[in-house]
Amino acid sequence: MSIMLPATTHLLPGSGHTPRRRTIAIAADTYPSDVNGAAYFTYRLAVGLARRGNTVHVIRPSETGPAHAATDVDGVTVHHVRSRPILLHPTMRFSTPLAARRALGAILDAIGPDVVHAQSHFPIGRSAIRAAVSRHIPVVATNHFMPDNLLHHVRVPNAVSAVVSARAWRDAATVFGRADHVTTPTPLAAEVFARNGFTGAIDAVSCGIDLTRFSPRAAPAHQYRRGFGLPDVPTVLYVGRLDAEKHIDELIRAIGVTATPAQLVVAGTGPDRAALTALAADLGVSERVHFLGFVPDEDLPDLYRAADVFAIAGRAELQSIVTLEAMASGLPVVAADAVALPHLVDDGANGYLFTPGDSDDIAKRLDAVLYSRAETEAMGVHSRQMALEHDDTRSLVRFESIYDRLAPALGGAR
Repeated sequence: MSIMLPATTHLLPGSGHTPRRRTIAIAADTYPSDVNGAAYFTYRLAVGLARRGNTVHVIRPSETGPAHAATDVDGVTVHHVRSRPILLHPTMRFSTPLAARRALGAILDAIGPDVVHAQSHFPIGRSAIRAAVSRHIPVVATNHFMPDNLLHHVRVPNAVSAVVSARAWRDAATVFGRADHVTTPTPLAAEVFARNGFTGAIDAVSCGIDLTRFSPRAAPAHQYRRGFGLPDVPTVLYVGRLDAEKHIDELIRAIGVTATPAQLVVAGTGPDRAALTALAADLGVSERVHFLGFVPDEDLPDLYRAADVFAIAGRAELQSIVTLEAMASGLPVVAADAVALPHLVDDGANGYLFTPGDSDDIAKRLDAVLYSRAETEAMGVHSRQMALEHDDTRSLVRFESIYDRLAPALGGAR
């Protein structure tokens, strides 16, 4: 994040004068350099809390395998738990349940946190919750999980997939049921979790975005396109992983049948890159589909400014940070009518929803946005206004208020 946020302090009960920093342990089974929404959110949460005056520790799988000494990253102390590669996702690693259990208790004892914030029900998050509960440390848990995000990597019959999905939801509900406070990014995500077995209270807290970094362009689009080596034509943008669950193939098929001579710009990396490149060639649209690969975080604001519309076809999004970033950048959105994406699209006002899996419908919606420059700009203004409700400072304040309610003594006798 690029700005310094104002520091906040908390007064010890009864003192009236002595400020005390919160000590927060964030348990994360995924964290940068992993590329996914949960990792990105957790990083921004940790750094944002630290810049607000909190002492923040992140516990994550080691990026290299062996456990090693804690490091300081952007003002956050990061603890690295022994890990192994994930065979179905070679760019990521995980800590085994045994390694996580052995590490978490010792780390929490050394940190002495006021609150533990688990970001998943996988080994590190699960072990953190168990260790915190046994030590009477308050626990906040945030759910970023949907089984679809995992099952796309496993080829199984639909009937088997349904059984695995149901069991995965039950497992998540059981683990998060031990937490003192559970959050999800959106009200729709909360409804999904409740429909799939979680019976406790769920608080919707937006992941939030930095509205000072992501803002509408101040120069003509062609100037930003030139910076990325892109032709100056109507531009549809997708940012994110190149995985099957994101259904980028539908966007490629759609760009081939739009009435508008638009181009699709795909920013990100992932195992489907070769297959998507081949699909574009097979459809004869290679010249209209540009794969940028990994785009550094500092370049993302200008990439959004190079586009005219943001498109996302994923059907397992609990919020979609990249969609919020696009909205904050003044872009209309064309999105799948699935899970939480309708929460971000006021259909006909800041963009359009399309029928999931229907590339012709995607093309129709893209044409509707791009048909009139005035309508495109008006939709972009509406997107920006909607994004203002997701200022990350608001999200940080919300989480701090939750921590304070659960741990009012801030490290005192519990």
